[in-house]
Amino acid sequence: MSNEFLVVNKVSKTFAGVHALDNVSLTIQRGEIHCLVGENGSGKSTLIKIISGFYQPDAGEIIVNGKSYTHLSPIEAIRLGIQIIYQDFSLFPNLTVAENLAMNDELERNVRFVNWKQVRRLARAALDRIGVKIDLNADVEELSVADKQLVAISRAILHDAKMIVMDEPTTALTQKEVESLFRIIKNLQQEGIAIVFVSHKLQEVAEISERVTIIRNGKNVANGSIAEFDRAKLIFHMTGKELEETRYHYTPLTPKPQSLFSVRQLGRRGSFEQISFEIFPGEIVGITGLLGSGRTELASALFGLKPADSGQIEVEGRPVAIRSVQDAIRCGIGYVPEDRLTEGLFLEQSIGRNIIIGIVNELANRFGVLKKEAVSREISHAIEYLRIKTPSPYLPVKSLSGGNQQRVVLAKWLAAKGKILILNGPTVGVDVGSKSEIHKTLHELARKQMGILMISDDIPELLQSCQRIVLMHKGRIVDELRDARCNEPEINGQLKALV
Repeated sequence: MSNEFLVVNKVSKTFAGVHALDNVSLTIQRGEIHCLVGENGSGKSTLIKIISGFYQPDAGEIIVNGKSYTHLSPIEAIRLGIQIIYQDFSLFPNLTVAENLAMNDELERNVRFVNWKQVRRLARAALDRIGVKIDLNADVEELSVADKQLVAISRAILHDAKMIVMDEPTTALTQKEVESLFRIIKNLQQEGIAIVFVSHKLQEVAEISERVTIIRNGKNVANGSIAEFDRAKLIFHMTGKELEETRYHYTPLTPKPQSLFSVRQLGRRGSFEQISFEIFPGEIVGITGLLGSGRTELASALFGLKPADSGQIEVEGRPVAIRSVQDAIRCGIGYVPEDRLTEGLFLEQSIGRNIIIGIVNELANRFGVLKKEAVSREISHAIEYLRIKTPSPYLPVKSLSGGNQQRVVLAKWLAAKGKILILNGPTVGVDVGSKSEIHKTLHELARKQMGILMISDDIPELLQSCQRIVLMHKGRIVDELRDARCNEPEINGQLKALV
């Protein structure tokens, strides 16, 4: 019997004359961990949706367990043992953990009355199989991202999964949660379940995968054992070019520069306390920590979303009161949130409107009418400077890739001519090419003497930009690593010691 569970053979898919996939092939062996990588827009999502039966291919075949199909329906894919865990997990937030896990089984049996004892038994068995304990009575909307993912995995194996596709599974997870997920993936592999791991994080790709398939612009460009690919080779195949990943080095303009942004004994009840640090012109300071460290709450306070109730903030040596977002903007502070889709952008509005939203008053005449030439000039400059890839600034911002959406958020704050930029997860969900471009932009801004606070779980990302990294734990700063101590083993060792 062949060890191949799934073979996608020369599959093509076209949308409005554009080739999303062009003769793409993929082979998944039983019980292997296979990574599928490519930049945003490469065709990964289209391929996953064809495998799941959501899309029908225009050409090619799908072979499952040796049987050939021209296309699958979603129910056929599930019955064949194919399970997809999308980034939103496709769970019912208003239902309990037990209800989410057992619902499909109840529907399949077409029962008239729910046997709650049976529901709990099925749910508990599913969670026990991957070795996790989650309150069965908890509403899914109350769970952490990591626990939601575990519920989605449990639901997949409850329905006799032979292959599980995980789409960007570590996007919102801490390092500890990633390690836990990898242990579960290894356990599933031991049971003979194949895992297709889709990710932008090349360090994780190298750590977890056995084989890798790379697609670019809807075509296969490389595949093979992960041992055949180092980071540079993966990046080259994904982007079609060699990306230079340079490290930013902060150099003060004067021997004793004045602090640009200073925080003294800042606190907010229930979130963080006694936070003190400063940022100098041209410096990028990093903050990292485990889940619940208080770093996001700190960012919210610094931008006036959830103001601090103790301590002091200074901008260029002058005490300021930041009680609202308007206060922060007046002080020259910009904020790029972790969730750009719900907090950073107006998705239905045009790219141009999103860029100028913070400066509309400056672009209007005395009658409140926007000056078209000034507006056009501002938008064009932002698109050119930040290399936002779009055929038109009039398109809705939701039409852009994740990396270009993040550039629009940056453009909004650059248009406001801020002095200080706070970034929370600046490249979450962004492909490697866009990530490199965003880092270059941040380095350019720092060289122009902007002060940047970068909050991230991605330690290599912090090390590429920061010579000083603040470590937070349970709402407090527990260490500040500088220069020689700013290295991956040192930071990971510190984080593990806090677990």
